[in-house]
This record gives sequence, C-alpha cells and structure tokens, in this order.
Amino acid sequence: MSQEEEYFKKIEAEQKAKLKADQDASAAAQAEIALKELHFHKCGKCGHDMNTEVYRGVEIEVCTKCQAVLLDPGELNTLAGDDNSAWISSFFSVFGGGYKTPDDDT
Repeated sequence: MSQEEEYFKKIEAEQKAKLKADQDASAAAQAEIALKELHFHKCGKCGHDMNTEVYRGVEIEVCTKCQAVLLDPGELNTLAGDDNSAWISSFFSVFGGGYKTPDDDT
C-alpha cells in the first residue's frame, strides 16, 4: 500500500470515528430529553403527576396522589431559613465547654 493510500485510509478512519462520536453524542442527548419528558412533573415516590403550588412565596411541587413535596435547590433554605446552630455552638465554645443541647445529656 502506498503512502498516499495509507494517508487517505487514515483520514477516512478519523472522519468515521468523529462521525460516530457525533452520532453517539446526539443519541445520548435525545435519550436524555426523552427521559426528562417521561419523568417531568412526576412524583419520585409514587409516579403520579405533580402540581405546582405557591407556598410562602415559593413555587413547590406537590404530588396529586400521595402529597409528597418536591423542592428545587435552595427552596428549603428559603422556606426554613438558615441553620444558626453552628453559630450558637461556636459562640458558647469561646466561653469554654461549648453549647450543650438537652439531647447531649444522654
């Protein structure tokens, strides 16, 4: 096989590999879209539809059957507020011994 034939064979193999990689990426993206459409607004617990409701100014999803609640990232902090227990513990540790909760006596 001549150098020219080897060169073109190499180029063709690279093009085929790139085409296959592009097709695989496209198929994966389409599968991701199909999976999202299949599970969009579905309860992770029972599989029924979820309704969007506004609770304390935050849009949450509630299952129509089992009433499970789905919170998007950050919504729990918005609804519950920040956890300041670490701040309280560090504040009392400055004065020696640390902060003990009633559960710490057990």
